[in-house]
Amino acid sequence: MPVTVVRFNLVEPDATPASLGARYRAALEMAAYADERGITTVQTEEHHGVANNWLPSPFAFAGAVFGATRHLAVTVSAVIGPLHDPLRLAEDIAVLDLLSGGRLVTVAGIGYRPEEYAQFAVEWRRRGKLQDEVLETLLKAWTGEEFTYRGRRVRVTPRPCSDPHPLLLVGGSSKAAARRAARLGLPLFPSAYLPELEAYYKERLVEYGTGGWTMMPAAETPLLHIAEDPDRAWAHYGEHFLHEARTYASWQTGDITSAVRSAATTVDELRAEGVYRILTPEACLELGLDNLVLHPLAGGMPVEEGWRSLRLFAERVVPALGG
Repeated sequence: MPVTVVRFNLVEPDATPASLGARYRAALEMAAYADERGITTVQTEEHHGVANNWLPSPFAFAGAVFGATRHLAVTVSAVIGPLHDPLRLAEDIAVLDLLSGGRLVTVAGIGYRPEEYAQFAVEWRRRGKLQDEVLETLLKAWTGEEFTYRGRRVRVTPRPCSDPHPLLLVGGSSKAAARRAARLGLPLFPSAYLPELEAYYKERLVEYGTGGWTMMPAAETPLLHIAEDPDRAWAHYGEHFLHEARTYASWQTGDITSAVRSAATTVDELRAEGVYRILTPEACLELGLDNLVLHPLAGGMPVEEGWRSLRLFAERVVPALGG
């Protein structure tokens, strides 16, 4: 059975507080609807200080989703570890783990936007060492036992319900991320299809004598929108996908790349690339993908169009996947 994901980053350019509040509430209603219809995962993420109102607080949003659902998992992909106080992060994840009955999946990355580090007065050049501290602290904190943190004895309560701890993966596309995951015996979550990085990670597992596994996107994992008439949908709503693609492109410099890689500058170019795809339910099924990622509110998509896409996905795609 393929994994079915509904992704939310709550972007809305030129939003008012009222319109953004309505978008947030719609996302929660969509999550509840998805949960009732057997969709497996809601995915969300973290970015700060973005003009288009990108979600900055994924754990607050995850808590609201858990309150509206009973079965689906919420994957935070990714939390930017060095921007968080490690002890508070351990507490927040533990509370969400208890609240949800173990349905939270956290992917910890280091991010790729220096301006986010500047906003929080965190040194960009120390991000690797800070990430090591965050991950090590989380694993110690979730035991419920006292440990030494920055020269003092601390204890984090309550303990999470998941055993041995909430699901925590190390995200990234670098060998440093793979080494970090292997050293700590944590799963690796590459940001793209990188089989050579998976092989390097497995070598490091042997070197460190630890165990782990890889959750890697397939070579083809497009962001999907479902419509009865894709030509019409591209004509009416393609600018929303292009807005998101161009936002990601603006963040990529040198060796810093985001998970979404697009060079498109027009809607037609974006459609030809295939990173974002608007498909009929039948065409979606014909892809035969193991991981289907629906992006119903991409780039400030009108809420009513997001609902049309989600309903088509839930009513005409998901039921046919098990057959």
